[in-house]
Amino acid sequence: MILAAVLAAVFIAIVIVRYLPLKLRWIPSILLLLLAIFLGFKIYNGIMEPINFNQNKVKRYSKVVENLKIIRDAEVKFYEANGNYTQDKALLIKFIDSAQLALTVTKTIVETVNRGGGITDEIEVRVIDTIDYEPVLKYFKGKDYPNMFSVPGLEGVEYDLEIGTVEKVQGLLVPTFMAKTPKKALLEGMNASLVKQELEVMASDQIKGENISVGSLDEVTTAGNWPPSYDKKDKNVNSSSKSSSTSSSKSTSSNNDASL
Repeated sequence: MILAAVLAAVFIAIVIVRYLPLKLRWIPSILLLLLAIFLGFKIYNGIMEPINFNQNKVKRYSKVVENLKIIRDAEVKFYEANGNYTQDKALLIKFIDSAQLALTVTKTIVETVNRGGGITDEIEVRVIDTIDYEPVLKYFKGKDYPNMFSVPGLEGVEYDLEIGTVEKVQGLLVPTFMAKTPKKALLEGMNASLVKQELEVMASDQIKGENISVGSLDEVTTAGNWPPSYDKKDKNVNSSSKSSSTSSSKSTSSNNDASL
């Protein structure tokens, strides 16, 4: 389109110079001005369209990633309590609402072992004791976990959730899980050419492949396929929490010193 406009401008310029009398040259001059405005608009749009695409894409993806993080955290807590993952979505929500996690301490005790023949030996044994329980719900305060399986921006669409096992070493099967949703539906209505490129992207600072996902059925991981830029919000929240905790500790220390 831009090349055609440039060729048209060159053609008009040649016509002006060779064939038009001076008194009629204002007509093609206006045409050239309009062409220049059109070219400027197309060039600007060509520069801004990928930028706007990326900005809109990140906005849509960020909401999707947030829900995947909640699903990941729920699966991890379920694994801590049960030793496996689940693909039952209703069960996972109910688990957050009502389950309790055991708080344990590990200690080493010395036991005397009879070796026979009057010979005894002392060995150290690690013992795990349950000291209390805490609700799983405390880890999901302020999170919209009842709707974590709904894909933001896509009405009536839920994440695919699967579980499996991976043989980490011979004879040892380790549970795995994966939650995902296709990118294509999230990018509906955007530039088709840029969407096609996005579905094929493999750059390390982008979400690779055709899906946004967390976990894997092929390897033991609870990581997502998004780059670190999507985790900046979490880091800022954690940083603020640590800062508040430190300030609180200092304040307590100062009060104790004052009372002394």
